[in-house]
Amino acid sequence: MAHPKRKISSTRRDKRRAHHKLTPVALSTCPVTGVLHQSHRAYWVEDKMYYNGRVVAIRESAPAAPSAE
Repeated sequence: MAHPKRKISSTRRDKRRAHHKLTPVALSTCPVTGVLHQSHRAYWVEDKMYYNGRVVAIRESAPAAPSAE
């Protein structure tokens, strides 16, 4: 098994791990709906799916369940 010849100091170890952090998600506002959403992603607003400021899909409401009478 390989072993380091010298102990790596905590400062050197922490410098190596300094870039391992989360970045916040970039949000943009839709000019049509005014909703915050992720860029380059489709998003739902009131049963309509928007992408690039256009409606690309409409969610059909589920049919009512038949009553057991």
